[in-house]
Amino acid sequence: MAAFAYRGRNAAGESVEGILDGNNAAAVADQLFGTGITPLEIKPAPAGAAESKSVGSTLNFELFAEKVAHVDILLFTRQLYTLLKAGVPIMRALAGLQESSQNKAMKTMLGDVRQSLDSGRELSVSLARHPSAFSNFYLSMVRVGEMTGRLEEIFLRLFDHMEFERFMREQVKSALRYPSFVIIAMAVALFVVNIWVIPTFAKVFQGFNAELPFVTRLLIGFSEFTVAWWHLILVGVIAAVFAFRAWIATPDGRYKWDRVKMRIPVAGKIIRKATLARFARSYALALRSGVPLIQALTTVAQTVDNAYISDKVEQMRDGIERGETILRAAIGAGVFTPVVLQMIAVGEESGTIDEMMEEIAGMYQSEVEYELKTLSQQIEPILIVLLGGLVLVLALGIFLPMWDLGKVAMKK
Repeated sequence: MAAFAYRGRNAAGESVEGILDGNNAAAVADQLFGTGITPLEIKPAPAGAAESKSVGSTLNFELFAEKVAHVDILLFTRQLYTLLKAGVPIMRALAGLQESSQNKAMKTMLGDVRQSLDSGRELSVSLARHPSAFSNFYLSMVRVGEMTGRLEEIFLRLFDHMEFERFMREQVKSALRYPSFVIIAMAVALFVVNIWVIPTFAKVFQGFNAELPFVTRLLIGFSEFTVAWWHLILVGVIAAVFAFRAWIATPDGRYKWDRVKMRIPVAGKIIRKATLARFARSYALALRSGVPLIQALTTVAQTVDNAYISDKVEQMRDGIERGETILRAAIGAGVFTPVVLQMIAVGEESGTIDEMMEEIAGMYQSEVEYELKTLSQQIEPILIVLLGGLVLVLALGIFLPMWDLGKVAMKK
């Protein structure tokens, strides 16, 4: 990525300038809009400005270099809140965090943030120099904290929000781990049976000189195809995986896949509820922090980690901009249950939409936890049917010829 020098105005109308990394000027403009800054000028930064970064930042280009993980930002947020609440100046707090950090990439990043602050930039602008570590939502919240003078409170809310997101993400992963493992085990077992087991029985059946049942012929034909073309099948599977990854990397592919995966039996509803829980918690945090309604929806749409739900949130924003109520916009989105819509209606009428969104997030979280506890009970019948069908086909294909020959031998 290249370095770009920018000049713009923040939400208070003050002039700000600085340097950001991005693929192009448009990407830098998107970062600035996400932090509440309206860019007036963006141009490539001089070579010296790009070189003014810490030498250690080049570690990011090394193959095995450490990276700033989600847990590092989570710990940084909590520690910075504690230090600011205790009255420690921001520069001294960052210096202490840099010295105590065990992650080299985190240490380098904090050093760059300190240099940026020392040159007169604001904290949100300094953090925006590292878009891979700080999301647009995080930067927007920090910007709100700077404008309102409640920076330590914002960091506490951000910590709670990030802890909630990590919990939901881990819960969804644990929900998908068991069915994924069983399906992979079934695929491996089917591959082994086709390569080694069925060919052995096929040699035995050839000596019978008798017409084999259809199921047996089907299994033998599939096994012969697998043995003869296994290398092409393997290449095809690998190519399909890479093609799928390339497809979901496109905006249209990601949107369609995010919509499809929420329709997967059992697991889909868990993913859907977890995503909506993240949306409701993020929206509540933004509103409580003083972010305007429209800007909050714009920012939150980038944090739900689901292109389909993000599109629905943007539809809500567009509806509200046209003068619709929050309730009507939520109904038009078509992703909320009637109970949630009632809670939104109550919150809108009473002026406590942030509290209602927090309640909605808690409700979805409780439902996700319940779904996860009963996941094994829901998925076991499906897996039993799949395993039973696989065993039935194999048993009929292998043992039917033996039964037929046994009957012929008894008649003789």
